Amino acid sequence: MVRRGSLVLFALGLAVAGLVVTVDLGAQEGAERAGIPVTSDLVVRSCSRCHAQDDDGRMSRISYLRKTPEGWSQSVRRMVSLNDVSLDPEDAREIVRYLANRHGIAPEELRPAFYEVERRHLTERPEMPEMVRATCTACHTIGRIATQRRTAGEWKLVTETHRGLYPLIDRQVFRRGSVPEDSEFEFPVEAAVSHLARSYPLETMAWADWSRNMRPARIAGTWAVRGYEVGRGPLYGTVTITEAGQDGEAFSTTARYVYPAEDRAVERSGESTIYTGYQWRGRSQGSGDEHAELREVMFVERDWNEMFGRWFTGAYEELGVDVRMVRVGPGPVVLGTYPEQVRSGAGARVRVYGAALPTGLTPVDIDLGSGVEVLAVEEATGEGLTLRMRVAPDAPEGARDVVLPGARGVGAFVVYGEVDYIQVEPHPAIARTGGASYAPGIARFEAIGYGDGADGRRGTEDDLRIGAVEATWSLVEYPRTYDDDDIEFVGSIDARGRFTPNVDGPNPDRSGRRNNIGEVWVRAEHRPAGASAPLRARGFLLVSPPNYIEWEPNEETLSTVQQGGGS
Repeated sequence: MVRRGSLVLFALGLAVAGLVVTVDLGAQEGAERAGIPVTSDLVVRSCSRCHAQDDDGRMSRISYLRKTPEGWSQSVRRMVSLNDVSLDPEDAREIVRYLANRHGIAPEELRPAFYEVERRHLTERPEMPEMVRATCTACHTIGRIATQRRTAGEWKLVTETHRGLYPLIDRQVFRRGSVPEDSEFEFPVEAAVSHLARSYPLETMAWADWSRNMRPARIAGTWAVRGYEVGRGPLYGTVTITEAGQDGEAFSTTARYVYPAEDRAVERSGESTIYTGYQWRGRSQGSGDEHAELREVMFVERDWNEMFGRWFTGAYEELGVDVRMVRVGPGPVVLGTYPEQVRSGAGARVRVYGAALPTGLTPVDIDLGSGVEVLAVEEATGEGLTLRMRVAPDAPEGARDVVLPGARGVGAFVVYGEVDYIQVEPHPAIARTGGASYAPGIARFEAIGYGDGADGRRGTEDDLRIGAVEATWSLVEYPRTYDDDDIEFVGSIDARGRFTPNVDGPNPDRSGRRNNIGEVWVRAEHRPAGASAPLRARGFLLVSPPNYIEWEPNEETLSTVQQGGGS
């Protein structure tokens, strides 16, 4: 009798050796009758050499899992790279689109792990038993797992695929430890498969509901956009979305927005694709901005009136804008203000940003809440209002709404009394050396001011987050060993909190010709108005080597499966 795992490893071994092997793994499940029929002739024609199709239209492996567009794109790239699959770029894009739509992830399934496709770093969120975490995260993120759904048999096959491709994984992770006499003993891989099959099954109520209701997203029109970029502050503007095809999935965009802190106006144009009825994947090119190109990953809400996500760039996708968009209808939209905080007992000039804002307003038309008086409306256009205001010394601290005729901007700015302490964000952070053989991964920091709140104590629930404040920046040695000298070699930080790592590779000027890596503190100092001494805070920064081990296909493979306007 041939064991199932042995059959899989044998088949994988032949495939890697260049031989064509067709194994109907789906049919081997026996009692496991779940599966999504494949109705695309292109997918059947392109994939059936290795993935057999049964009488019900189910294809081995493919019919028993669901993924994001990124997950399916990676699968196609793997088939091209390892199994000599030949695909025209347009066919590859169509296969990814079909699978992402018909074998995709429902909105409520993706929401907890959306950070994974937004390419956020150091933000793992889904809860996972330690045994599963230790088994899987040696090589990839929890988010990679949480953005997939599979049958129990398919989760088992995933581990056996790993064993075929990476033979040392049993000894290193999957089956480490000795087997006791206890018959209930589970190897780590067995515990992981059991948990994943329960937590991330193929068939779910969320997917059944979304499959019934999924349809092309009706998002053409004008949208108001609010964003925030670490080190640059808020951005406000509009995005015009136009359908670029007849299928309701392809769109073109024109964006116009400003960074008030930099007094910078930006224009961008781009293309995007909507997968699974709600997953926006796009690219845009800009003028007037330091980011020539941005990738866009957004989540379109079910009512087609809001979306959120991240626009990002960088060698490691480390530079990004957190974005929220709301459809502009017949009424006005308030996005936010700059500055985003005003001090009690002082006068201020604040710009209110929005779309389709009313003009001809007077101070009595604008309500900023208790203790804040609008003295004059100095400028009013459909995109913004400049207000001169006075904040009473006893004005209640906290976030304030901006209320205009027909519109309300919730939490548009903060009223505060004193900055009592600051924190450095992000903390912890990572940067990667580069510039010789690899592109560098940079890091940006902000000093965030806080008030102690009503209880007068720091670090309690009533503390008020005031927002980014001006700071001076420096690096401080993180003393890991005797004679630690990381600070001399890892890189430098500028007056805006932007850290640039040193060049990659061995450094002949460093003892032992070591790389320019290490650990340092990033220190911020902020001096509040009238204070005799500055406030200080620090955050941890790891300066790492380039990422040498992430699997990426070669240029030929990339050109075959790259998604135009997609991820």
